[in-house]
Amino acid sequence: MQGYLSVSGELVTEKVIEKSRFIATSRHVEGEEQARAFVAEISQKYRDATHNCYAYIADDIGNFMRFSDDGEPQGTAGMPMLEVIKANNLRQTAVVVTRYFGGIKLGAGGLVRAYSGSVAENLAGAVRVSYQPCAESQYIVDYPYIDAVNRFFGENDCMIIGVSYADRVIFSVAVKKEAEQAFDSALVNRLNGRVNIVKKREYLYPFSL
Repeated sequence: MQGYLSVSGELVTEKVIEKSRFIATSRHVEGEEQARAFVAEISQKYRDATHNCYAYIADDIGNFMRFSDDGEPQGTAGMPMLEVIKANNLRQTAVVVTRYFGGIKLGAGGLVRAYSGSVAENLAGAVRVSYQPCAESQYIVDYPYIDAVNRFFGENDCMIIGVSYADRVIFSVAVKKEAEQAFDSALVNRLNGRVNIVKKREYLYPFSL
């Protein structure tokens, strides 16, 4: 598994250029289906707009790229938008730029700057996350060690996925794969071996930047 950068959630930004409104909407998408659905949703939301141009990289390795000028002169909207996404090294990211024409033509160069600039400003303000390989494990302890375990988790970089209480307490926790061995060893030492560790799965987790 290789890590990658993406945006988290959705962000809408707006600017006016020569009386035309440019509304940029970005969102995290996972796969072509979500990307297409996002474009359709925004196009429907702004169905009275002059253009709804889009660009996206839908996969996590940067191979699935699509864009559309939606009626603007060829090469003046979708491709420049895609280049901004690529320049930011983002994956699983889609952007739609909606234009309400204001009556003043911008020319090819002006359109390129307007669409690429709208995407650049939007992505600059978007919340970004880094998807990194993680290992999720169950850490099983007796009840007297709950506080010690919680303190340890609070002192270390990890994500508590869940906690269950039965004969013993089971913490489901994810840590970065590269830190897994050191994390487990430190916890075992902290509890003098009074913890059972059960490996569960590995996956990519979105860490805040």
